[in-house]
Amino acid sequence: MTSRRAAARLLGRLRRRTHTLASSADPVSGVGLHSGRAASVRLRPAAADEGVYFVRTDLGEDAPPISASVESVLGTRLSTTLGTAGGATVATVEHLLAALCGAGVSACRVELDGPEVPLLDGSAAPWVAAVRAAGLARQPRAAPAHRPRRPLWVHEGSAWVVALPAAAPSLTYGIDFAGHAPIGRQWFSWAPDDSYAGDDALDRFARELAPARTFALAEHLQGLRDEGLIRGGSAESALVCDRERWLNGPLRFDEEPARHKTLDLLGDLALLGALPRARIVAYKAGHRMHVALARKLAEEAG
Repeated sequence: MTSRRAAARLLGRLRRRTHTLASSADPVSGVGLHSGRAASVRLRPAAADEGVYFVRTDLGEDAPPISASVESVLGTRLSTTLGTAGGATVATVEHLLAALCGAGVSACRVELDGPEVPLLDGSAAPWVAAVRAAGLARQPRAAPAHRPRRPLWVHEGSAWVVALPAAAPSLTYGIDFAGHAPIGRQWFSWAPDDSYAGDDALDRFARELAPARTFALAEHLQGLRDEGLIRGGSAESALVCDRERWLNGPLRFDEEPARHKTLDLLGDLALLGALPRARIVAYKAGHRMHVALARKLAEEAG
């Protein structure tokens, strides 16, 4: 097979394999990381042209849907917050969106009765379990994957993230916590070649990326609490380390922090509706830079 025919075949797979849920999932309940408020989330099927969107059931029947799109981003401080012009918001969406994207789900109605998606164990694994229980249904219409025409990048000081044109999506993440021996310098790469392949993609995502938990530095915790943040954080919902050791291990992976940052990147890029056909490399970046790159990709595709 020629390289041109192989590329065409790959593009066809990327365009075809999109899904919604086969049924509504059982509610998933927990506490929001920053708000500290309890919320219950239910994932439901949606039509292909509806995409992924949130509905705040606690705001009444007239509450506007909140699209999981770059245009809806209102905040990126320590998590990603979406909202509407009418004031409806939903915070800390990235782990759930990563789980849907990792399973190839491009359309889903997400109902929740609070302002923040629960953190649960700090990973995407509980959302994978909900998706798996609901099952997947093939969508009749595919979401095309945009391929950037040229390298696109965002940088702030020594931190940066870049998207390079490629035949298929891939993510690479580097972090540098040289002053904290438990983390140090780490790199992790994940190439979701089958991101839109349904059950196979879900199994692979569930093994390699979904279980990676969020992490924090012990010396930062009190300052964040003083700012009114991480009210719902606990030893059961995040890894915490000081300069010498993990305070609540063991780790699920040797490079769990770098894997989790890759998970966050995947969740933020899911705001594009489909992963771009690009090699995306990030170094010491965060939600603000992820979203800034997603905006550049969306502007070029539009």
